[in-house]
Amino acid sequence: MAVDDKPRALTILDLLEMKQRGQKITCLTAYDASFGRLLDQAGIDAVLVGDSLGMVVKGEESTLSVSMDEMVYHTRCVAKATQRAWLIADLPFLSYSSSDQAALNAGRLMREGNSRMVKLEGGRRCAGIVKHLTEQGIPVCAHLGLTPQSIHQLGGFRVQGKDRDSADRMLEDARILEAAGAGLLVLECIPRELASEISRNLKIPTIGIGAGNSCDGQVLVLQDLLGIGLHPTPKFAKNFLCGESGIDAAVKSYIKAVQAGEFPGLEHGFE
Repeated sequence: MAVDDKPRALTILDLLEMKQRGQKITCLTAYDASFGRLLDQAGIDAVLVGDSLGMVVKGEESTLSVSMDEMVYHTRCVAKATQRAWLIADLPFLSYSSSDQAALNAGRLMREGNSRMVKLEGGRRCAGIVKHLTEQGIPVCAHLGLTPQSIHQLGGFRVQGKDRDSADRMLEDARILEAAGAGLLVLECIPRELASEISRNLKIPTIGIGAGNSCDGQVLVLQDLLGIGLHPTPKFAKNFLCGESGIDAAVKSYIKAVQAGEFPGLEHGFE
C-alpha cells in the first residue's frame, strides 16, 4: 500500500462524534501484530491491548501478574500493525498507585508502546490521577463495574451495581471521572438499565462489555469472540467464528452486529 493510500487514523474526537451521531463504536482486544493488522483492516474502530493478556496469553487465572514491561511489549507489537484504529493500552495492576507513578507508566505506554490512550480501573479514587494524566496530554479511558484488577476484593467475577445505592455511586463515579478528564468509559458486567442511565448522563462515549446494548460501543476479548479462550466463555460473549469462513469474516460479523444494534442481545446482558 502506498503511503498516500493509508487510512486516516481515528482520533478521540472521531469517537466523540460517533456518540453524538448515535453511531456504535466497535472495539476488540489484540496482543500481537498479526491480529492487530487483521482487526485494523477489518474496520474495527478501537483496539485495546488489555491486561487480559494475563489470562488469554499467559494462561493465568487473573490479570494481576501482568507487568509494565509486558504491557509495553504487547502494545508496541500491536501498534506496529494498526493504522486506522484508536489504540488503547491498559495500565496493569499497581502501576498507577500515585499520580507520579501513573504518569511515568502511562508515558512508557505512549512513548515506548506507541499507544494513543491508557486505561485504568476505579471510580472517584482515581479522579486525581485521571486529571493529572490528562493535564500531561495523556488521554485516559476509565473503567467501572467489574474491575478485574480488584477481583479478590470483589469476591470473584460478579455483576456490579445491582442495588440502588451501588448504582447511584457508580453513576456519580462516572460523572466525576468525566469531569476529571476521562475521554472514554468502559462499563463491565453491570445491569443494562444502569449502563443506559450512565450513557445518557455522560458526554463521553461508553464502551460496554456485559452491560447491554445501550452503551455507545462494545468491546470483547478477541479470544472469546473466536471461542478459543482458555477459560469458560462469559455470558456476555458470543462465538462469532461459528458458521463463518474464517477469523476475518468473524470480526466483520461482530462489527456489523454491533453497528446494527444486534449485539449484545438480551441473553448477553444482566438485569
